[in-house]
Amino acid sequence: MSPSQGTSEIMRSWARYLIFFQYIGTKYSGAVKVPPHQLCKKGVQDHLEDAIRALKPINQVSLSVSSRTDTGVHALCNSAHFDLQRRNDMPPFSENVFVDALNFYLKSEQIRVNRAHRVPDHFHARYCAQSRTYVYRIALRTSHRSLLPLTESNLCWTLPNAEIPFWELTFTSKSFLYKQVRRMAGALVGVGQGRLSVPQLKEVLEARDSLAFPQALAAPAHGLFLTQVDYKETDLQHSPQTSEESSSGNSED
Repeated sequence: MSPSQGTSEIMRSWARYLIFFQYIGTKYSGAVKVPPHQLCKKGVQDHLEDAIRALKPINQVSLSVSSRTDTGVHALCNSAHFDLQRRNDMPPFSENVFVDALNFYLKSEQIRVNRAHRVPDHFHARYCAQSRTYVYRIALRTSHRSLLPLTESNLCWTLPNAEIPFWELTFTSKSFLYKQVRRMAGALVGVGQGRLSVPQLKEVLEARDSLAFPQALAAPAHGLFLTQVDYKETDLQHSPQTSEESSSGNSED
């Protein structure tokens, strides 16, 4: 077998995938992988990589997660890309089969893969994202979390003595700073409760410095959901011909 034939065989069994997944973040140490010395909670990425490894790929799979949600934050839609090469020159998994297989190995976790896409070799889940949307959920007129329905008790911030049962604050941007959404949600609540005046809020915004924000006002993690990561359709379109040309060394640098 010639070198070019060998490369062609490898490319037929190799693929880059983009997956969209959801999770309840309560029991996880955020979205991304936990360092080996940290033995408490695993990250969502750890469990996803374990599920992919159960499919016995040749390569060492490592996910690139688009949005690094904090400990306790939830997601209805996060995303990540990775490369996978199957054994014995088997063709790449179809997208539906791949989703079903991953969810089989994730069934004991509060993590589910929604869908998968075969994407171009140069695609990057983080840098190709056009926007991210977060929703912060607040339950009002609730004196204690135990009074909420069981399905809501760890999925919203409970605040007493208000007149509207639920608020949902939606934030959309190409990217966010560390804890930015929780700080913005907390600031709005702080103004409503009289703990932060409008002039003080204006000063914090104009400072453009995270250290200027009153740390005690940041909203807790358990009310925050990543709900959407958007990409251009053209960035998601995989062309087998393009992959083969790239692997044969005919592409321009």
